[in-house]
Amino acid sequence: MVDEVRTSDGLRLAVREHGDPSMPTVVAVHGYPDDRHVWDDVVADLVVDHHVVTYDVRGAGGSQAPRRRDAYRIDRLAADLAAVIDAVSPDAPVHLLAHDWGSVQSWHLVTDPDFRDRLASYTSISGPCLDHIGRWFRTAPARERRRQARRSWYISFFRLPVVPVLAWRSGIFGAVLARRERIARPSIRTAVNGLELYRANIGDRVRSPQRRVTSVPTQVLAPHGDAYVGPSLAHSAETFASPLWVREVAGTHWLPRTRPDVVARAVREIKSYVDGGPEPARARKVVVVTGAGSGIGRETARAFAARGAFVVGADVDLDAAAATAAATGGVAYALDVADADAVEQFAADVAKVHGVPDVVVNNAGIGMAGPFTATTEEEWRRIVDVNLWGVVHGCRAFVPLMQERGAGGSIVNVASAAAFLPHRSMSAYATTKAAVLALSQSLRAELADDGIGVTALCPGFVHTDITATSRFAGQDPEAEQRSRDAATEAYRRRNYTPDRVATKLVRAVEKDLALAPVTAEAHVGLLASRLAPGLIRAIAKRGG
Repeated sequence: MVDEVRTSDGLRLAVREHGDPSMPTVVAVHGYPDDRHVWDDVVADLVVDHHVVTYDVRGAGGSQAPRRRDAYRIDRLAADLAAVIDAVSPDAPVHLLAHDWGSVQSWHLVTDPDFRDRLASYTSISGPCLDHIGRWFRTAPARERRRQARRSWYISFFRLPVVPVLAWRSGIFGAVLARRERIARPSIRTAVNGLELYRANIGDRVRSPQRRVTSVPTQVLAPHGDAYVGPSLAHSAETFASPLWVREVAGTHWLPRTRPDVVARAVREIKSYVDGGPEPARARKVVVVTGAGSGIGRETARAFAARGAFVVGADVDLDAAAATAAATGGVAYALDVADADAVEQFAADVAKVHGVPDVVVNNAGIGMAGPFTATTEEEWRRIVDVNLWGVVHGCRAFVPLMQERGAGGSIVNVASAAAFLPHRSMSAYATTKAAVLALSQSLRAELADDGIGVTALCPGFVHTDITATSRFAGQDPEAEQRSRDAATEAYRRRNYTPDRVATKLVRAVEKDLALAPVTAEAHVGLLASRLAPGLIRAIAKRGG
C-alpha cells in the first residue's frame, strides 16, 4: 500500500488507500481549503466495491508545502496527480473524482491527450477548467457574467497581500465559512498555503485561455445551492468534453460533505456506463401529472411536453389519460389518488420504468358546493379523500424517491383561490384546498435542503369540466343538474382557459414559486385576504 508519493520537485504527498486494490480504482482530489478528509463519507460508501485513493495536495494536510509561489501552478498540480495515479494504479486506468480546486487541476490532466489512456472516467464537482472559465467569460451573456462575478468575489480577496492571511489566522474566516456551509473548520495552515493557488494561476491562464478538450467520459455535478459556481459556468464544459453530462443535483458547494450518497451514486453510474451500461443521466425531464385526462391536468401535460419533457399522465379515467398520452407522446396510467396503496405502486412503477420524476403535479380533484349542514359525511369523506389525501398520497409516494435520488425537483400541489377566499356555500371544498395550501407551505420549508421546490397553485374561476361533475349537497338530481349547468355557464363566460393555467404552472416551476395565484380574482383575493380580511369575511357572508 502506498502512503506517500514524491513529486517531480521533491515534495512528499501524503496518500491514503482504502479498500481492496484489486477492485476498480477511484482517485479523489480535494479542493480549497480542504484536505483529503473531505472525502471521508464518500469513501465509506464507495469502499465496499471500489479501491479508493485520497491524498493531500501540495501545501495541504499532511503533505509538504513548496516555498515558491510558482510551485503551485496548475501544471505542477496536474503532474502531482499523475504521479499519484501511476503509483496507486500502475496497470489500470482510474476513475477520477474531484471537487473545487481539485477539479480545476484534474481538468488540466484530463485534457492532456498524452494521459488519456490512464483515465477511465472523470466526475467533476464545482470546479471548472481555468481555460474553460476564460472562454466562458468571452462568450457568456453579460447578465450571467455579472452573476458569476458576484459569486466569485472571494477570488479578488484571496489575491490581496497580507489581508486574507490575517483573516484566516484570526480564525474568523474559517468560523464563518464552517457555519455558513455546515462543514468542519478548515486548517489554518492548509488555508493559508492554498491562497497561492489563486495567486499563481488565476491571472494569465484565464486571460489567455487555451482550447483544452477531452474524450474521457465526463460528468459534471452542479449543486443547485452552490454559492460559488453558477449553473451557466457549470455548463461551460459542454463544448470541451465528449461524452459529457452536466447533472444538476440537490446540495451546496461542499457536496462531498453534505450529500456523499449523491457523489458515490454518480461515480457508480459513470463506471457502469464505461463498463457498457446506460448513460449516467437521462436527456429528458420526467413529469408526473395526476388528473391528466382533462382540464388543467391535460393542458399541463401538453405544456411540459411542448418543452421537451416526458409526461406520465394518470387519471381515474384511463381512456381520458390515454388520449392525453397520445397527444403528448407520453404514457397513461389508471389511478384513483384516494387509494394510498395504488399511489405507492404507481410511484414505484414510474420510478422503475421511466425514472424518478423531476416534477410531480398533484392536480386530481373534485368539486363540491352546498351548505355545511346539507353536506353528508360520505360527501365530506369523498372530497377529503380526493382533494386532500390525494395530494398527501402523491407527496408521500414521490418525495422519498426524489430525496434518495438527490437531484432536487419540483412538486406542484393544485389548491384553489378558495383556500384564502371563504364562501358560505363552499365549506367542504374550501377546507380541502386550504389544507393543501398549508401542506405545501410546510412541505416547502421541510424539503428546501433537498433542493425540492414545492408550489401551491391557486386558480380562480377556470373553465374546465369540474363544474359539470361537481356535487351540490342537499339538492335533488334535477336541481343539482340545474346548478351544474348554471355554474358551467358562469365559468364559460369567465372564459379563463386551462391552457393559460398550465402556462402559469410551468412558469411557477421554472421560478420555484411558493405560491402561484392564477386569474385576476385569485391575485386580488390573495391581496385582500392579507390586507383586508374583514372585507373578505363580509363578502363571504353575502355569498358574493
